[in-house]
Amino acid sequence: MAYDNRLQKNSLAEQAARLPHAWQAALQGPPVARALADVTAYVEQRLAAGAVVYPATPFRALDGLSPADVRVVILGQDPYHGPGQAQGLAFSVPDDCKRPPSLRNIFNQIAQDCPGTALPQGNDLSRWARQGVLLLNTCLTVEDGQAASHAKRGWETVTDALIGLVARDPSPKAFLLWGAHAQAKQALLPSNSGHLILTANHPSPLSARRPPVPFLGCGHFARVNAWLAGQGKTPIDWTTENTTYIRQTEFGL
Repeated sequence: MAYDNRLQKNSLAEQAARLPHAWQAALQGPPVARALADVTAYVEQRLAAGAVVYPATPFRALDGLSPADVRVVILGQDPYHGPGQAQGLAFSVPDDCKRPPSLRNIFNQIAQDCPGTALPQGNDLSRWARQGVLLLNTCLTVEDGQAASHAKRGWETVTDALIGLVARDPSPKAFLLWGAHAQAKQALLPSNSGHLILTANHPSPLSARRPPVPFLGCGHFARVNAWLAGQGKTPIDWTTENTTYIRQTEFGL
């Protein structure tokens, strides 16, 4: 049975109201609260008009994670805009969904960074989230077949506040900023914070091999784990946790 990732009418406001207290703290200031109210009203208006909006759970990236639990931040732009794709986690799709090109390049880079290990056959990155990886899109909803259709409606103000909250946490994090859109968020990160900030082109096939910093060959996954180990923290298992596997040679590497 296909995964139904459609947002239901009147559910967005309920989901926002149920956000854990630790995240609610980022949303209390008047500009952010107003932006959340505005985008919620807009999304509900589009749903009432018959639009198909994804994903079913826009705030899923925050589930089970407090800001203090976050060890790595990976930013996406907006959700996948096809049926059965978006899950509320940046770059992630259900295991039985066709692997998107950007995620394929992400796994190809992991294969380079983790030689001799097996890579997941599935595409659901929930296993990363359970290890403290915040997979946050900067726009949390999208309409069917229309990329960036909910951009500049208020989501960016909301997610900037969430990123800022994580960045101000006393425990240093690793921020992986892929592409110009994600790299613009570096302005939200306090100076002298101790965070590891790594930048590269977006993993999309359109940019993954291009200068100035090609995504393929960036080494970010190995560099994050080396940095975490240097902090006395457990490295991220990018490859084999709670999933099925195939040999990295099957990726043609």
